[in-house]
Amino acid sequence: MPSQSVHSLITQTPEEGFALAVKLAQKGITVTQPSEEVREVLRPAYSTNPDSLIASSQVIAVHFQTVAAANNYWRQWMPYYQ
Repeated sequence: MPSQSVHSLITQTPEEGFALAVKLAQKGITVTQPSEEVREVLRPAYSTNPDSLIASSQVIAVHFQTVAAANNYWRQWMPYYQ
């Protein structure tokens, strides 16, 4: 397990929220496949596969939705949604 933990979904800006979403996605991969050696072997296959890259983006998007909900971004940063 990586040493950096996520202690909160609360962020100061949507940009920080997106960075947190990326971090959560990365942590998910590390938990799913804890062996760094195995991840290194697999990386060439998925890093050049468009479907894998799209799936990665979808995972990040779901995490960002969660972070955005926790932070009420659509109310705070986009008042026209109120």
